[in-house]
Amino acid sequence: MRKNQRKVDQAKVRQRKLTSFRMNFLFFSIFVLFSLLIFRLGYLQIVKGEEYKSELERKEEIAVNTSVPRGRIFDRSGHLLVDNEPRNAITYTKTTSTTSEEMLKTAKKLAKLIDKPTTRVTLGDKKDFWILLHPDEAMEKVTEEEQLALQNDESISKKDAQREITKMTRDRITDEELDSFTESELEVLAIYREMMSGYAYTPQIVKSEDVTDIEFATVSEQLGSLPGVNTTTDWERVKMSDSAILGTTTSPLEGIPKTDLDYFLSRGYSRNDRVGKSYIERYYEDLLKGQKTVVKNIKDRTGRVVETKTVREGEPGKDLMLTLDTELQSNLEKIVEDNLLKAKRMGGSQLLDRAFLVMMDPNTGEVLSMVGKRIVKDKETGKLSVQDYTFGTFSTSYEVGSTVKLATVLSGYQHDALRIGETKIDEPIYVGKQRKASLFNQNSRIPVNDIEALGRSSNVYMFKIAMDIANYNYVKGGSLKIDFDAFNKLRDSYASFGLGVKTGIDLPGEVSGSSPEPNRKEPGKLLDLSIGQYDTYTPLQLAQYVSTVANGGYRIAPQVLKAVYEPSKDGKEFGALLEQNDPKILNRINNTPEEIDRVKKGMHYTYYQPKGTAYNIFQGEDFDAAGKTGTAQAGYYEGEDRSLWGTQTVSVAHVGFAPYENPEIAYSVIVPHVSTYTTGYAHPNNDIAQAAVKEYFALKKKRAESEIFSTETQTIKPPIKVEAGTEK
Repeated sequence: MRKNQRKVDQAKVRQRKLTSFRMNFLFFSIFVLFSLLIFRLGYLQIVKGEEYKSELERKEEIAVNTSVPRGRIFDRSGHLLVDNEPRNAITYTKTTSTTSEEMLKTAKKLAKLIDKPTTRVTLGDKKDFWILLHPDEAMEKVTEEEQLALQNDESISKKDAQREITKMTRDRITDEELDSFTESELEVLAIYREMMSGYAYTPQIVKSEDVTDIEFATVSEQLGSLPGVNTTTDWERVKMSDSAILGTTTSPLEGIPKTDLDYFLSRGYSRNDRVGKSYIERYYEDLLKGQKTVVKNIKDRTGRVVETKTVREGEPGKDLMLTLDTELQSNLEKIVEDNLLKAKRMGGSQLLDRAFLVMMDPNTGEVLSMVGKRIVKDKETGKLSVQDYTFGTFSTSYEVGSTVKLATVLSGYQHDALRIGETKIDEPIYVGKQRKASLFNQNSRIPVNDIEALGRSSNVYMFKIAMDIANYNYVKGGSLKIDFDAFNKLRDSYASFGLGVKTGIDLPGEVSGSSPEPNRKEPGKLLDLSIGQYDTYTPLQLAQYVSTVANGGYRIAPQVLKAVYEPSKDGKEFGALLEQNDPKILNRINNTPEEIDRVKKGMHYTYYQPKGTAYNIFQGEDFDAAGKTGTAQAGYYEGEDRSLWGTQTVSVAHVGFAPYENPEIAYSVIVPHVSTYTTGYAHPNNDIAQAAVKEYFALKKKRAESEIFSTETQTIKPPIKVEAGTEK
């Protein structure tokens, strides 16, 4: 009995211990769970609090497409180049709870108040609208048997089945039914389609073109009965210059181009936002676009918006001041156009259709003028018109002849193929059966030094530099056995001056030119390369290249943006200066100041010595200049007329800088395919360079004599209109 009692007592003890253990474990578990809960709450509130708050604000706070003006664009003196013109607009904003029936009702009311063109209504719009107006007839377009067959088809999803039913319904709407719309119904459709195309809480423009004052006032008076409709001010981009590099923007109807949709959507844009499509408008989109208004929608328990509060007002885009000089640009455009047309009247000019001029500050890289002109023939009338082709200054490339000889001489110094002042014999050279000679010396043996070689444009001097770099000792009539690495050596040196590489300009679409892979069966191409008749370069590259020489050896990126300003408050004075664009030095060439100075003297010889290739071009002027002419007789036509591709032509070029001692400008001119003749052709390159430089200094003098002109002014000036191309 006692033994049994002991067992019972022991069992009770074990039970009490087990119970105690279970209670302790339970309390411990509760403690751990509460600790985790408290830790999690603390983590959410302290660590993640700001993040979740921001996420909530992103959902509640919406950037709406209130039409804020884009930043305006000015030239370096404050003359307006691109402006915004305000115009009346009628918009519609739907919410997430807005139904199609509600939008249709509003569209019908609005159609009675405004005239809406129906030209944008598509066949698909008509089909969708017919289904909306005739739901019962639309349901009967697809039989119940057809619907059940699709819905029971296990090979397709329910969503795909419904999509196929909708497609069948649309396809079975007859032409007669689509033609049954009245003019008033089509106008309602035109309004309704604009309402439907927008996102929730995003104002969508219903009409912004030709909104009359009466329409604007009538709609404004009845906004209370037109939910979602608003009257506001839209902005139209207005260009005061015909220069293509200013670029263009899309309209609200165009919205974001499909090719750039993902890019802009990832940066907070909406599909119907205006964006820059080309050149300056595109490159500086982030500065020009402005800041949308941000609103916060207050909703009730059902999710219906009961109030909208403005969190941040919209702001216009930043104003841009460019480096371009509009008055200079206008005058240089006329110079290029007149000389292009004059050369076009010469014999052998059937392939001549364009000319280019770039002028820049060699010390800062600021582009003062970019001119590109192209002759276009009307297929119907046969008349020729001259059109702007400014973007061709950096998007097209050409063989530029002897203008590259500055780089060849500097490369010779770099690779120990030439010494300062070294004299070489200019004489016809024979490579196998091929004869090559300088234009000024077809038969004699004339000693020339480095300065004379540049000034007189000695081809043979450059050939001998190239052969020395290629480790070849010239033997008359011998085969040209060169080290083909000489192509790379020359091209690498040229690149350091700005030839054959992108300049770094702040514009999209720049090309680097062409550098053909040398054929080992044609070693003579190295000689062609040394005189600019093998690789191709852009007019802008030539300007950067001669600037590098002019400023003492620094390759500076060309730039068209000078400064960024806050929007003007009164339209008379610029806003606060936000950013000044400083010069961007890309590299310094591997030449001594003495070597660079030697090349400059050779360029000075070109203009001021009787045997120079552009002698007397600036005689008697108040300024001193230096330059180099170029003629490429190996250029092959690759223009618009494909039937003439491969025709050998002559292209002419010119580079220079002025004044000689303290350069203010560097310039390049290229006139491709000026003639199909190899003799007796026009030289518009020299005429353009001469007239352009004279124009710069004449304008400088006129401004110096004017007390009211100042390039440092903060006053906004009216536009200087650059005339459009003329017909001939």
